[in-house]
Amino acid sequence: MRYAQGGGLTDERQEFREGIRRAAAGRFARDEPSSAIAKDLRVSVRSVQRWRKSWTKGRPRALRSTGSASPPRLSEDQFVQLDAELARGPRAHGRPDQRWTLTRIKTVIGRRFHKSYTIQGVRKLLIRHGFSCQIPARRAVERDDEAITLGEGDLAAGGRTAAALGAWIVFEDESGFSMTPPIARTWARRGHTPVIRVRGRSRRRISIAALTCYKPGERARLIYRPRRDDGRRDGRKSFAWTDYRSLLQVAHQQLGGPIVLIWDNLNVHPDARMRTWIADRDWLTVHQLPPYAPDLNPVEGIWSLLRRGWLSNVAFTSPDHLVQTVRHGLRTIHYRSDLIDGCLAGTSLSITPTTPRFQAQ
Repeated sequence: MRYAQGGGLTDERQEFREGIRRAAAGRFARDEPSSAIAKDLRVSVRSVQRWRKSWTKGRPRALRSTGSASPPRLSEDQFVQLDAELARGPRAHGRPDQRWTLTRIKTVIGRRFHKSYTIQGVRKLLIRHGFSCQIPARRAVERDDEAITLGEGDLAAGGRTAAALGAWIVFEDESGFSMTPPIARTWARRGHTPVIRVRGRSRRRISIAALTCYKPGERARLIYRPRRDDGRRDGRKSFAWTDYRSLLQVAHQQLGGPIVLIWDNLNVHPDARMRTWIADRDWLTVHQLPPYAPDLNPVEGIWSLLRRGWLSNVAFTSPDHLVQTVRHGLRTIHYRSDLIDGCLAGTSLSITPTTPRFQAQ
């Protein structure tokens, strides 16, 4: 079916419908059954019954088409206003959560512009203007965007320091992986939810401290060290400051140059012993990430790749199976420098080889 520019039916289609109604009116006068008329005109019996009822009340004049009943679209200026309303968020419109649904957007259009859209009409309107249904990124309520801006300036200063020293820019982060795997979507017969069998009582886990290393003109590198949980309730499950010391020493040997280290505010990082050790190393300069800003750390992208690509839906049989799978995934990423570069690009930070400085795009 073709539609005119304004959203209504074309003249040809309008004339075609008028012809069907006139033919039906002539057969109503001969009192033919609705089923026979519907079969000959290739329309539904309900439509013929509705036309017959209108014809009985008002004769042929009642069967004249009144044109398309579809409402006019929002103008471009009106959609700009709608975009601003959606940017305010659902809570600004009295919703208890932060989720836009087609029904809620339909309500906003009706209240704001006094126009009625169907659910599918709202969907097509949004798609036509570049919208899509997405999974939102989470941000901490405590996050201070002004502090994040200042922190990005500190990162840029770290990049200038690295350029002046000819150093590597190194990001660090730690993450833990248990024998309960992350869940990913999988195909199954409709109405039958797929089931993944996992260990329900195992407390064993593995902690990984990883470094993503960048330098203009050099291949991006990934350096990591695992730490297995010994299973004791009184045992340490995360890295101590001595573990970070060993990791940084290994990184210095492998990279063969000065390091500008950028890491978060984990309680082990500002440890007095750690600060003393860093102060005694002229090849190591440290900068802190802003609080609640994991999106500025490319190592977070490494964890995401690992979970989606190697750990999702895996039924781990033993702690050794978990360790082997994590090592295999990290080893694969280590040899794929394009993936490590992609994790940096995901933070909106870049290292420009033409101008040797670290900057936020």
